[in-house]
Amino acid sequence: MAADASGAERAALPEQAKASAYSWYVLFVLFLVYALNFIDRQILTILAPHIRRDLGLSQADIGFLYGTAFGVFYALFGIPLGRLADNWHRVRLMTIGLALWSAMTAVSGLAKSGLQLAGARIGVGIGEATASPSAYSLISDWFPKRQRATALAIYSAGIYFGGGFSLFIGGSIADNWDRAYPEGGPWGLAGWQAAFMAVGLPGLLLALWVFTLREPMRGQSEGLMAPKHPAPFRSFLEELVTIIPPFTLIGAVKHRALVSNLVALGVIAGLTWTLIHFDGWQSRFQWLAVGIGVYAVFSWASSLRHRDAPTFKLIVGTPAFIYVVLAYGLNAFLAYSVAGFAPSHAAATFGVSSAEAGLWIGGPAILAGLAGVTLGGLAADRLRQLYPTGRIMVVLFASLAPVPTLIIAFTTTDKSLFYAMLPVTQVLASCALGSAAAATQDLVLPRMRGTATAAFFIGTTLIGLALGPYIAGRVADLTGSIGTGILSLLFTLPIAVGAAIAAYRLVPAAEATRAERARAAGENI
Repeated sequence: MAADASGAERAALPEQAKASAYSWYVLFVLFLVYALNFIDRQILTILAPHIRRDLGLSQADIGFLYGTAFGVFYALFGIPLGRLADNWHRVRLMTIGLALWSAMTAVSGLAKSGLQLAGARIGVGIGEATASPSAYSLISDWFPKRQRATALAIYSAGIYFGGGFSLFIGGSIADNWDRAYPEGGPWGLAGWQAAFMAVGLPGLLLALWVFTLREPMRGQSEGLMAPKHPAPFRSFLEELVTIIPPFTLIGAVKHRALVSNLVALGVIAGLTWTLIHFDGWQSRFQWLAVGIGVYAVFSWASSLRHRDAPTFKLIVGTPAFIYVVLAYGLNAFLAYSVAGFAPSHAAATFGVSSAEAGLWIGGPAILAGLAGVTLGGLAADRLRQLYPTGRIMVVLFASLAPVPTLIIAFTTTDKSLFYAMLPVTQVLASCALGSAAAATQDLVLPRMRGTATAAFFIGTTLIGLALGPYIAGRVADLTGSIGTGILSLLFTLPIAVGAAIAAYRLVPAAEATRAERARAAGENI
């Protein structure tokens, strides 16, 4: 059973103290959790050809399942669950979330239709939204400041290990199962169904392991012990009604914004219906999910304006912040689409097995992702020391640099060249993540950083994950070519570059005047 930290470990750690052996043990477990997080999130991409065959789905359907069904609910539930992680028992929250997303991943293996699989993916997204808020907070309490960046970097490495490993293990299980049971295995399971279960069920065991971790005192690493929140679930519900429809109407009434909320709901519903009308009835779930996401963000921003005007002013009311989010969101728009469809492209163009695609795409992806984020972060920090716009330079570079290798990868008929260009593209594209995130942090006051992080990831997830893979899949269906579907997304390149240039021009002044503008909005500084 999860327990509180012992009295000795509750004591404040001196600033120069080293993390204990138990702290590193906790970090190891959290790394496994984050790796499994991305295994369960990404495995659908390598299984896509099998799923399409058995469930009769289109490429657009795969884009919806991989991106929108997961991403919208992951982004929206991240805010109230992040608040719960701030106020409640983080180990218990992570245990519940891990058990939920693992169970939903296993349930994905029982899906008999695209709709059932979409429901499972939504469950995976909601469960995974508990992971990083809980883990970041736990790591910050188990590690002193001088070791915290290292600890968070090790934890974040789970992204690339899990994402790359998911392709290898998913492809291997699916191919070997189908080879062993060509007519269906035990319980009539196909290879892709067995793969979902094989990665989902171990997560339930890992959840039991997580449950044994001790809960540290909040602030113990800095000697700033925080008292227990008197009503953590009330705070969670208060946050829930600001962003999760239809509870948002309750929040709108509370903040005397019901009329504007209903007007926005009507406008968004009209635009959603228009998109469904032009894209076809088969697209209804895609555009309904996107419409829900847009309406939820509007409701959350409106609530933030009433609850915390200075934070609203420095985030939603700052064009520089919006341009950074847009520029990186369009970078993610391409990156998520490549991640979602590269295995399917390899299978369709080169006739390779899922196991081969998983090995030659997933393996290099682990190293490429780590290299890109690390090098991009180092470059952004170095350039920021020299120029006020240093971080934005990296964002602008990442908008343009991957384009040539992306074009080569998805137009070549040489399999080896395709495999070689993908990790190069990933290195060049992923270097923007740290710089864009850091740029948004520079634009707000310290107390606003959590909200700024939430806003950054909501924006980039809705732009990148909820739109990119679906549009790539839709174009692939219309043209019969996945490569054409991916390359069609380059129509956003002028917008991305324009947003990065606008951010380059606006960020220095916005950063220099943040205190003044916050004070004008009511901040007591």
